[in-house]
Amino acid sequence: MVERAVELVYQRIYYPLSKDIYFSLTDLNEHISKLLIRYNDLLFSHGGSTRRQEFIDTEKEWLQPLPTGEYQLRQYKRAKVQKTSFIYLSEDKNYYSVPYRYQGLQVEVQYNQDIVEIFYNHTRITSHKRSFKPGYYTTIADHLPSTHQAYNSWSPQFFEDQATKVGPSAIEYIRRLISQYAYPEIGYKQCQGILALGRDYTNQRLEKACLRALEYHKASFYTIEKILKHGLDKEEEPSVENYCIPPHSNIRGASEYK
Repeated sequence: MVERAVELVYQRIYYPLSKDIYFSLTDLNEHISKLLIRYNDLLFSHGGSTRRQEFIDTEKEWLQPLPTGEYQLRQYKRAKVQKTSFIYLSEDKNYYSVPYRYQGLQVEVQYNQDIVEIFYNHTRITSHKRSFKPGYYTTIADHLPSTHQAYNSWSPQFFEDQATKVGPSAIEYIRRLISQYAYPEIGYKQCQGILALGRDYTNQRLEKACLRALEYHKASFYTIEKILKHGLDKEEEPSVENYCIPPHSNIRGASEYK
């Protein structure tokens, strides 16, 4: 049927066009439009109707409205749902939450400029508005095991227990890092990274780095990494005496201000 339709269009439109010369695309399109109208208004060989009439009588009512927005290309990639119940979209350096029951499974991520959709076995399991803030966790609370008090091998207590191998400052730093987020899962990857630094720099240095970092307002993996990388954990803590200015002739005493 399709081959026959192509053959008829070729005979009724393309062939007549080939006999003339056109000097602009506008002129060519005008002639195509005229021949198309004529073709659709021709009676079928069996008579009684035309292609236009058949369309109006049997197909037009089934047409759906055209999309209101412009078409957007859709990108595809595979991702593994992490223990934190997030997948990582490398293009945005961003994380998107997935229902916790899919932890450890491979999912398909489909996304365009506006939306990120996540599928498992060809069924959509969640969608998010796309975010372009690097390192941001786009979260639906209902996805996370902590919201449901569901069992998860990663938990605040798990990371605090791991930090006991390092020292009390590490325990306090891990506790502070997790507590600064609305959902503890957002801090787990950083906790894992911090504790792993003990293998590269020793737990003794990591403990000192955590002690120093507790002076800062916000806890993060990058703070600890920077302290260790630049050897700041090896520096002596500045004492009050170091800030005393030695007496000399240019210093005026309190009596000068009476």
